Amino acid sequence: MNEGLKKATIDGLNKRGKTEILEQIQEPMEEKQPKKNKVESIEDLPGVGPATAEKLKESGYDTLLSLSVASPGELVEAGGLTEATARKVINAARSSMGMGFESADELLEKRKNLLKVTTNSKAFDSLLGGGFEAGSITECFGEFGSSKTQIAHQLAVNVQLPKEKGGGEGICVYIDSEGAFRPERIKQMAEFLGLDVTQTLKNIKVARAFNSDHQMLLAEKVEDLIKEQGLNVKLVVVDSLMSHFRADFSGRGQLADRQQKLNKHMHTLQKLATAYNLVVYVTNQVMSKPDTFFGDPTAAIGGHIVGHNSQTRIYLRKGKKGTRVAKLIDSPHLADGEIVFNIEETGVKDV
Repeated sequence: MNEGLKKATIDGLNKRGKTEILEQIQEPMEEKQPKKNKVESIEDLPGVGPATAEKLKESGYDTLLSLSVASPGELVEAGGLTEATARKVINAARSSMGMGFESADELLEKRKNLLKVTTNSKAFDSLLGGGFEAGSITECFGEFGSSKTQIAHQLAVNVQLPKEKGGGEGICVYIDSEGAFRPERIKQMAEFLGLDVTQTLKNIKVARAFNSDHQMLLAEKVEDLIKEQGLNVKLVVVDSLMSHFRADFSGRGQLADRQQKLNKHMHTLQKLATAYNLVVYVTNQVMSKPDTFFGDPTAAIGGHIVGHNSQTRIYLRKGKKGTRVAKLIDSPHLADGEIVFNIEETGVKDV
C-alpha cells in the first residue's frame, strides 16, 4: 500500500471513530447539561466548595438571595475568596434568581402591589402616595417634639394591621438609641385601634443601642431574626439615626471616619429593605445653619451620606393647636409638597 492510500485510510478510520464516539456521548451530555447549569444552593455556585460554603453560611450568607445582594469585599472577608471568585459567585447567584434587566412596564406592575404602611392620617398618607413604602429608607427629621418618635410608635402598631387596612401583617424591630421608646404609648395606640394589647406589644422587638457600633450591630442582627427565628419582620425603626454617631465622633478630624461608618450602616438598612421587602423608618436630628440669614435655618445632620441613602425625606415641624407640618423634601417618584396633620388622629394627644 502506497503512502498516500495508507494515510487516507487512517484518516478515514480516525474520522469515523471520532464521529462514533461523539454520537455515543452527545445525547448523555445534552441531558446532563441543564442539571450542571442549574443553581439551587450556594454549593452549586462556581468556586464554592464545601469548606467555603460552610464559612459563608457561618457569616450569614446561607441563601442565594443573601449572596446576590452582597459585595465582593464582603465575600472576600467572609469566605476567604479571591475578589475575582467573589464576583463570579455574586454574578452566578444573581443570574439564578433572574436579577437582570426588566422592562419598565413589568416594574410598574410590581410597584402596584408594593407594601405601604399607613400613618392613620389621610393627609400624611396622601403626601407619601399611600403610606410609608417598603423596599427603601424613609427619613423624618425635625427638632424635638416634632412627632418623629410619635410616628415611629404609630408605624410599629400599624404594621401589624391587615393589608386591607393599611398594614403589613408583620412585626416591628425597634432600635432605640435615645431611650425614647414607651410601651405605654403602644398600649394606648393598640387600644385606640381595637387591637389585642398583649399581642401588639409582643410583636415589637425592642433593643436599646448604647453607642454607634452597638447600633450598627443591632441592624445587622435583624437578618438573623428573619432567617434563623423565622420572624415576619415588615418594619425596622431606628430612632434616632445620628444620636450616637454625633456623640462618638467629634470635630472635623473624625468626620471622614464617621461618614464611612454611617455609610456602611445605611447600606445595611437598605439591604434589609430591598432583600426582605420591608419598611425602614429612621428619625434624624437637626442643626441650625448659622449662615442662613433668610428662611428656615433648620437642616438635617448626617450630610450627603444620609441624604443619598434615604429615598424619601420628610421635614417635620410643629404647627398650631397641636398640629404638625410635614414637608416632603425628596422622593424619587413623588412631587414635593407640604401638609398639616392632626396628631390626635392617632389616638394620642401629644408626643
